[in-house]
Amino acid sequence: MGEDLLKKMRAEAEEIFKASVRRVDPYEAVKDFVRLKKGKLSLGPEGHTKIELEPDAFERIFVVGGGKASAPMAKALEDLLGSRIDRGLINVKYGFSEPLSRIEIREAGHPLPDEKGVEGTKEILSLLRETGDTDLVFSLISGGGSALLPSPAGEITLAEKQAVTKSLLECGAGIDEMNAIRKHISSSKGGQMARAAFPATTVNLMLSDVVGDRMDVIASGPFVPDSSTFRDAWAIMGKYALPLPESVRGYLQEGLGGKAPETPKKGDPLFRKVHNFIIGSNILALEAARKAAEAMGYGCLILSSMVEGETREVAKVHTAVAKEILQTGRPMAPPACIISGGETTVTIRGKGLGGRNQEFCLAAAMELAGWAERIVVLSGGTDGNDGPTQAAGAVVDARTAARGSALGLHAFEFLSNNDSYHFFEKTGDLLVTGPTKTNVMDVRLVLVR
Repeated sequence: MGEDLLKKMRAEAEEIFKASVRRVDPYEAVKDFVRLKKGKLSLGPEGHTKIELEPDAFERIFVVGGGKASAPMAKALEDLLGSRIDRGLINVKYGFSEPLSRIEIREAGHPLPDEKGVEGTKEILSLLRETGDTDLVFSLISGGGSALLPSPAGEITLAEKQAVTKSLLECGAGIDEMNAIRKHISSSKGGQMARAAFPATTVNLMLSDVVGDRMDVIASGPFVPDSSTFRDAWAIMGKYALPLPESVRGYLQEGLGGKAPETPKKGDPLFRKVHNFIIGSNILALEAARKAAEAMGYGCLILSSMVEGETREVAKVHTAVAKEILQTGRPMAPPACIISGGETTVTIRGKGLGGRNQEFCLAAAMELAGWAERIVVLSGGTDGNDGPTQAAGAVVDARTAARGSALGLHAFEFLSNNDSYHFFEKTGDLLVTGPTKTNVMDVRLVLVR
């Protein structure tokens, strides 16, 4: 009976996760937000128009952007505007392309930037500098845009920028900290694309992959005023005691001394014709998960779309809630589905393979060992990729650790080595969806029957 129940719950968890991802489909997000009616472009959700533009009033229309979801976003604009688009260019992750007719695609590296990304970004900046007062620019930005729109500043090379990015990833720096650094060793981020596009009218459509949906953090805010400074970037480097290439150190010091241009701030006149909109976010995915779970008979509680912190500790909190539900019926009686989102961090101490979602699930599996076989935990990246693996995350239950032990795998050793992927590869607990071409951070589900 226990095995059949767990099998059913695991299938339910995967279906709920898929429902959450469908809700933030980037193609549909653009089509829902941008509508062409009677020769006018209405921007905003149906019934809640934010602004209206007359496409025929512009001499030319351009499309630029970058991110894991930018290709389907571009497809939606092409289907809407067709030949009205004069030219477009976007950077996407390898394997995340779409067939387009008016907008060119450059595939590039993520999470570590590569030369293809640099080349594509240079072309985008060049295109933006060609625009004028009578032009309209659509920018399509989504998660992954920071890595996919690299343009090292000053004398900094891509290899040196990659080394800094790698150090930030490995030390457990938060995404806002990473983006503050990226903005200040780049010539494309932190509002600098808006500077290149000025004085054209710009509509920047963003799919949020950051906690709190802060526009200046999404893909490092290429069209958004930057609240961080060279001084902030320097302090973050010091906080983690990161080794700095001489060119990076030199450029940051130039910025501190006023010899390198600061990123544009709120109130700068160049933003007067820039319209920034978030068209998809983590909370929308969580609400879709709730609806799907309720349709299956679960009572639901969305904890938060803003969960951060060390992923192992966050896993302990989630499993503690599951145990409380079983023991006392608080905060709700079974069947219950606890839902959370956001983006945790992993401090890398070992040499294994995995990502924050798999590590979350491995820590959760250890906490659930020996408990009643009525709990299932899923954690997955909405983009279909968790760390440097082809898995989106994992699905675990009270038997997961024991399945590993039976195969000679000790969960604690794999967790200590940050090697959750190889543990789950053997136990059959990986969550594999393939690229979803969207990205609104992670979705975590705790099911209790």
